[in-house]
Amino acid sequence: MPDPDAKKPDDWDEDAPYEIPDEDAIKPDDWLDDEPTTIPDPEAEKPEDWDDEEDGDWMAPRVPNPKCSEASGCGKWERPMMRNPEHKGKWNAPYIDNPAYKGVWKPRKIANPKYYEDKTPSNFEPLGAIGFELWTMQNDILFDNIYIGHSVEDANTLKAETYDLKIVAEKAEEDATKPKVEEKPKSPSDLKFMDDPIFYIKEKVELFIAIAKNDPINAIKFVPEVAGAIGAIIVLFITLIFVALGGIGGTPSKQDAKDAAKKVADKVAESKDKAADAATTGAEKSKEEVQKRTTRSSDKSS
Repeated sequence: MPDPDAKKPDDWDEDAPYEIPDEDAIKPDDWLDDEPTTIPDPEAEKPEDWDDEEDGDWMAPRVPNPKCSEASGCGKWERPMMRNPEHKGKWNAPYIDNPAYKGVWKPRKIANPKYYEDKTPSNFEPLGAIGFELWTMQNDILFDNIYIGHSVEDANTLKAETYDLKIVAEKAEEDATKPKVEEKPKSPSDLKFMDDPIFYIKEKVELFIAIAKNDPINAIKFVPEVAGAIGAIIVLFITLIFVALGGIGGTPSKQDAKDAAKKVADKVAESKDKAADAATTGAEKSKEEVQKRTTRSSDKSS
């Protein structure tokens, strides 16, 4: 609480300013009293659309005076401010301890007559059941073969009689019921379109590109599916261009459209037949190549 007996000292000046001019400061010799701190921008030009009657007299924007940066300063010189040693601010009575303060009342503590301390918390009475409190999102969590005691030997004996025997059977059952992982085809020739269409197309295209970089003819023979698809796309694209150019001269008749569609279908069928023939030839060559390599390997081993 504020000290009621405290009094403000007689020399305490509450009106004394926080800062006062530095009386020891001296005006620099190169100070430019007659130079303004800013001047009109000499590079500024009056805009062409400036109307003095509507916009008023045009005045160039002001920029810092370059002469002021070369000297200590420009304009009227004033003493810099410094901390006033006589400044004390508003006076307040100092605080002292409140003799009437007692704080929040609380009842005193006494010994609890019902308090009980278990000196042997590890000694249990015979147990009829054990409960587990779990928080999980998984199913089929089971507990068995629970041992409560102080003997490591007894725990290991129970483990050998229960867990060690059961874990073998459980692992065997898990391996027997575990879903088999399907083996991926070892080569692109073993792929089937219906098993995984996207993977089938990706592998075939990548194989076609890899072979075509060295030998385009072999690429067509070994991967005729991609070659046939590319041929069909080219034929369709050319047909569309032909139809579009034919439509510039005039609107084609229904019979012309049917004839054009029939030509496209015939060319696509022809491309598929060629691709099938190439596939048969490529497959036969692949078998011959494999047979040659097998014969060479058996000759070397013998």
